[in-house]
Amino acid sequence: MDVLTDPHRRSLLDHFSAVPDPRQAWRVAHPLPEVLLLVVCGTIAASDDYDAIVDWGEAHLSFLRRFSAFHFGLPCADWLRTLMNRIDPDLFSACFLSWVREWWPEVPDLIALDGKTARRSYDRKAGRKALHLVSAFATNERLVLGQEACAEKSNETTAIPALLARLAGSRGWRARAAGGLARLAAGGHLKGALVSIDAVACNPDIAQAVVDGGAEYLLAVKANQPTLHDEVVAFFDTAQAEDVEAVVEVDKDHGRIETRRCVVSRQIDWLTGERRFPGESRFAKLTAVAMVEARIELRDRCTVERRFYISSAPLSAARCAQAVRAHWRIETSLHWVLDVLFGEDHSRLRKGHGAQNMAIVRHFALNLVRQASDQRSLKRRRKCAGWDTQYLAQLLRLPPR
Repeated sequence: MDVLTDPHRRSLLDHFSAVPDPRQAWRVAHPLPEVLLLVVCGTIAASDDYDAIVDWGEAHLSFLRRFSAFHFGLPCADWLRTLMNRIDPDLFSACFLSWVREWWPEVPDLIALDGKTARRSYDRKAGRKALHLVSAFATNERLVLGQEACAEKSNETTAIPALLARLAGSRGWRARAAGGLARLAAGGHLKGALVSIDAVACNPDIAQAVVDGGAEYLLAVKANQPTLHDEVVAFFDTAQAEDVEAVVEVDKDHGRIETRRCVVSRQIDWLTGERRFPGESRFAKLTAVAMVEARIELRDRCTVERRFYISSAPLSAARCAQAVRAHWRIETSLHWVLDVLFGEDHSRLRKGHGAQNMAIVRHFALNLVRQASDQRSLKRRRKCAGWDTQYLAQLLRLPPR
């Protein structure tokens, strides 16, 4: 049976019911699952701010009542903004992760991690920086798996291990998730996957976190690890053909010829031997090093760029080349889509937890829109969902009450 049509899977509303409501119970007129359903439906239907979401909901209230009672109608936009500011983003993110894990239980082959800043979410008056969110993206399935916000005075190097712990379903995160959210399954969405991360994550602690989650890592090596970078560069400058495996790919388009050569070596005794000085960094299960050389020929110039990687997986050259190229889908299939189609960079939400919670809502909406089986673009699917409630119901896969 197709997992997306399995009647035994809990619906989106069931998962929303597990999110703790921050309001006093006796003051609740609009239950939290109804509010979250309204926000997700409005976001799918190309309504990108609270006023537009409420306007869409008022026009389609009969549709929303097919799935929940909405006894008191809909909240106003100001009240909706206040509630979204108060929801605990950690628990809402755990709700998202639980929903993804139940509806798409297969472990992805390739997972890319990368950060994105919501540029207009800064609050100059309160001295708050813009929200920076690290997301995990299944590159082949084009599915958002989870997200973690960088703390106010921190960066991606602390957010990435926390996100990896979420994806792996570690005990620490299961303990923090309340009630129904505590069912983050053992094994999670990491076991057996290859996790690719840019150079900011090239440190032994993050490599160890990936390995502890049951996955393999592919980390870019740049100047933030100068000794390691220089050693890998020197190795490939002098490597003999019998010590490496290579594959060449050529793309030709619009007068541009790009030749990519991926070279992998699994003979790395020179890198994993005895420490040369106390405290020298060591990467867990380090198995291979790789170089990707891209030569781009244009009509009037030619450029050559080399990038270097380390991995815990015994990658072939073809597999490494595939993983390196697939990593950039997180930029084109996630970050670009959120900015251009969902208007994330134009959102001025900056109070409380509003910006982070709405970022999670967009991930809910994007996953649902992307799983449609028709040939429409994402933009057309959102527009169709806005004016065709039958199409929206198909995207939501919600049973009528």
